[in-house]
Amino acid sequence: MADRRKEILNKLEFLYGNETGSATVRELDALLERYKHNIPQKRFDFTQKDVVLITYGDGLQNAEMKPFEALKVFLTGYAQEIISIVHILPFFPYSSDDGFSVIDYMSVNPELGSWDHIRDIAGSFVLMFDLVINHISAQSREFKEFLEGNEMYRDYFIVAGPDTDISRVFRPRALPLLTRFSTSWGELDLWTTFSVDQIDLNFKNPRVLLFIIDALLFYVTMGASMIRLDAIAYLWKESGTNCLHLPQTHMVVKLFRDILEQVAPHVKILTETNVPHKENISYFGNGEDEAHMVYNFALPPLCAYSLLSGDATPLTFWAGTLELPSQNTYMYNFTASHDGIGVLPARDLLTNDQIASLLLETKRRGGKVSYKNNPDGTRSPYELNISLFDLISDPHREEPLERKVDRFIASQAIALSLKGIPALYYHSLLGSRNFYEGVKKTGMNRAINRKKLDLHQLIHELDTEGSVRNLVFLRLGQLIKSRKAFRAFHPRGTQKILSIHRAIFACARYSPDRKECVLALINVSEEHVSLTREQPWGTDILSGKAFDEELSILPYGVLWLQQSPRN
Repeated sequence: MADRRKEILNKLEFLYGNETGSATVRELDALLERYKHNIPQKRFDFTQKDVVLITYGDGLQNAEMKPFEALKVFLTGYAQEIISIVHILPFFPYSSDDGFSVIDYMSVNPELGSWDHIRDIAGSFVLMFDLVINHISAQSREFKEFLEGNEMYRDYFIVAGPDTDISRVFRPRALPLLTRFSTSWGELDLWTTFSVDQIDLNFKNPRVLLFIIDALLFYVTMGASMIRLDAIAYLWKESGTNCLHLPQTHMVVKLFRDILEQVAPHVKILTETNVPHKENISYFGNGEDEAHMVYNFALPPLCAYSLLSGDATPLTFWAGTLELPSQNTYMYNFTASHDGIGVLPARDLLTNDQIASLLLETKRRGGKVSYKNNPDGTRSPYELNISLFDLISDPHREEPLERKVDRFIASQAIALSLKGIPALYYHSLLGSRNFYEGVKKTGMNRAINRKKLDLHQLIHELDTEGSVRNLVFLRLGQLIKSRKAFRAFHPRGTQKILSIHRAIFACARYSPDRKECVLALINVSEEHVSLTREQPWGTDILSGKAFDEELSILPYGVLWLQQSPRN
């Protein structure tokens, strides 16, 4: 414990200097003392049985109950056997950005339900909460106090002066970086990375850090076993830099890790950094001192490209380079989320022409492309806004529904086959299509993949044999149940990526004890693919069919072949 406190002190002194760091650690001691008796003592380790569902708190709705209650009905009635972890996107009072402009970190949006509802879900599922760390709502009490001249909040936010050099700042949006506000101290230009309603917090003020740590510990007491650090890459700002992945930002993540190791060692940290792959995995630190998990942001664009082109070559090459710094780190494997499909992570992995084809197909299939501003005044594509189902299965193309579903299931099988923790956005689990009305109503491109669903209508569609939702949900359920039964898919196991055919993504998974092996073969093309080798291919755990030396994989077919580990 003394060693851990010393590590915490060292990090605070790095951030704030010796005197302020020493004073801050004493305040942190008091905060930890206040929470330590309320933090549950439990064990949580990932296995092959873990699959995450990403959902909004009000993603499912019913006039007769609160959205959290509707979510619980769906989870317990339909998803209990396939979902173990539920990531409920920000469920706090908010003013914009579908929850990511938080007004009060410590409260539940009463329109969704209460903390009692959250604890009820936590009784059956592992929960992940968001710590929206870079910014706070312009409607928050803290910002209102700042505007009114409360000295306690004077340094809570980042004021840009005449000498502030923002010429190199990385911009994730095609919006101005600074917003002018009228305050008791006069007209001030404040840092607003994401929107005028989302005011960046100033972590150079240790009171801001303590404010956020307070929220972090509170979430743990309320049932969170996983914490997602939203937009963490932008946390610390320094004039004249790109304000991205600064050493102080990494130090804050390491500080959170130290704190959780001391009072809640079961809690896992997930960093959300939608940036090129090499920068993304830097948040693992040395494998023991920073994030437990990082989003596998390169996977969605590579997966989409594979299924659009029928060519798994870029995906295979990239997957073969994946390495983790320790057995205690994990890739968070997903193909779609509440945001769009990031373009930046595909840089250096896809050619400019290949990326251009993704943009073209997104627009052709009814989607949108969102852009970011560059320091030189130009714009670059930032993300693709479209439902994954419609991106990889052209809604304008006449083909059997079963073929569209096969193609979509192939995309999900890639994420479920790779080493790591698979995560399904609720609209992927349910086979949702583009929600054009949402874009028209809100003016937000991301609304295309954020439709709120009526619970009764959803249940009707899930129970209607042959419907899109029915087919997708049943097929995904079969994949997940099979995955859970084999330790070859354990996240602490190993994987070997094989290059055997341009249309086939091939991944051999081995259990931690090397006693089990499953070879995943996924056809990303609309052609039959025949493969031959000198020994039998093994038995497909999905169908029970055994394959000798020759096999044929159907268009968009998925085989999980149980093999001898020596193969």
